[in-house]
Amino acid sequence: MNTLNSFNVLITSLSSKAALIREVRKALLKIHSDGRVIGADSNPDCIGRYFVDDFWEMPPIDRLDSKLVARYCKANGIRSIIPTRDGELYFFAEKRDLLHRNGIGVMIASPQSVQTCLDKRKFFSSLKNINGLKPIPTFDLPDSNCGKRWVVKERFGSGSRNIMLNVSAEAARLSLDRFENPILQPYVHGQEYSVDLYISQNKAPKGCVVRSRDMVVHGESQMTTTADRPDIEKICLETATAIGLTGHALIQIIEDVSGALHLLECNSRFGGASSLSVAAGLDSFYWFFRECSGDDLSEVPFVSGKPGFRQIRYAEDKVVQVT
Repeated sequence: MNTLNSFNVLITSLSSKAALIREVRKALLKIHSDGRVIGADSNPDCIGRYFVDDFWEMPPIDRLDSKLVARYCKANGIRSIIPTRDGELYFFAEKRDLLHRNGIGVMIASPQSVQTCLDKRKFFSSLKNINGLKPIPTFDLPDSNCGKRWVVKERFGSGSRNIMLNVSAEAARLSLDRFENPILQPYVHGQEYSVDLYISQNKAPKGCVVRSRDMVVHGESQMTTTADRPDIEKICLETATAIGLTGHALIQIIEDVSGALHLLECNSRFGGASSLSVAAGLDSFYWFFRECSGDDLSEVPFVSGKPGFRQIRYAEDKVVQVT
């Protein structure tokens, strides 16, 4: 393979992220028509390998070495890496500058910013004193000054597979030993929103799309609809600036019955339903590839789509020739 002028992309923790692979491929075609999408996962039987051009059985993150990643990328003409799993984000954030020196861009923020997003307690403490922002209070034990109903969840990472919602203070205390690193937050009843945004490498906001979370399964939106909410956009862009994010990020926010907005968490990666935001004009992967090519994004427009686009996620079959 001639890799000298190649612009190939590596997606790590490929798993079964067919929608993400599709969006990466569409963006890559805009900048390099013969670019290849390469997937990596420690599981050689992952479903995602059937949706990419090449597959790398990458070592688990605790055995992965940045020099090995750089060698693989150089040998395969990879110019861009897109990490997709919380458990690998800090590794790639730490190695981002080293990989950049080898001509490989990584769609990730700084280690400090990534750590703030991964740690819900740190997310709260970093934002609680910033005027105009209202991160959800986060405690180790129930606080009688913050209501009577509680949410118990893991301190690190995202997702809602291990979570208790709308429980009493006593039930919250009794549940703590079910969690590795439990934190408690007051339960807020209201409408949840996911907000996808892109911040350029020089920390200039590029675009933002707000979408309501209409049906949520295991923490991910199975049905989501774009919304015209400039007030939410403003708060989320201010949050991203305060944390120092770059690249694609996903902020969760809830509007309570009084209309107050509460920041829940931030993920410094592309989300499971973020492809709707791409359809609405947030061309994150294309912008990232342009930045990897040395382009100034101020010359590239963000054309936001009209509100009211709805995405419904569903299972789909794929038939391949295996012999």
